[in-house]
Amino acid sequence: MFQCLFSFPLDKTLDASEIIAKANKNITHLLKHGDIKPVSNRNAVPCTATGCKWPKTGSYVIVPVAISSDFDPQQLDTIVRALVGFHQSTCIRFVWLTNQANFLYFFSGTGCWSFLGRQSGGQAISLQKDGCVYFSSVQHEVLHALGFHHEHVRSDRDSYVNVNMQNVQPGMESNFEKVQTNNLGTAYDFNSVMQYSNSAFSKNNQPTITAKSNPNLVLGGAAQMSPNDVARFNRLYQCCK
Repeated sequence: MFQCLFSFPLDKTLDASEIIAKANKNITHLLKHGDIKPVSNRNAVPCTATGCKWPKTGSYVIVPVAISSDFDPQQLDTIVRALVGFHQSTCIRFVWLTNQANFLYFFSGTGCWSFLGRQSGGQAISLQKDGCVYFSSVQHEVLHALGFHHEHVRSDRDSYVNVNMQNVQPGMESNFEKVQTNNLGTAYDFNSVMQYSNSAFSKNNQPTITAKSNPNLVLGGAAQMSPNDVARFNRLYQCCK
């Protein structure tokens, strides 16, 4: 197991979706829903039904990690703290890579993205060092790697939010396509770190996502995983929390 290197406070002013959208603004390769690297054999089928969960060993889900030397000490600390944040409330344990075959590899690539669920071998998570290394965006991308989708694309989202396609940037419509998700009996979470902001991918500064219960509700802005994010993780991985 590893510990934090320093002790910088959480940045509570930055919304993960805005961080990611800015980092990915000029990316030309295909990303699903704004920051998911696509895999050809995983489409609408729930990721967790096709073997993308990380295996459990005893009481814990052990996930080896390696972090590129691209990052400066403060950025490295942010990544490590975001990972250790999972240890406090879930049964996942991130460990330094030794000789394991499957692991997460954090590097400063072009933009901010991850694959959905466990892949074979070294699984890249891109955290562009100039604009993407924040506590919330790291946890957001790690949750993708653990098998979780954005909140606004879950299968029951139409009961909770309106997606205003007339305000979406041309070419970005696919970022709002619903997915056949396993919602694990948890309610839609407006405070999830996986919830995009009201103006995500907007072409005119008008809202693209609004809550049905309150169109003025501010979405996004989570500084870290919400209690519902934690509950969903623990149900999927059958943690005793």
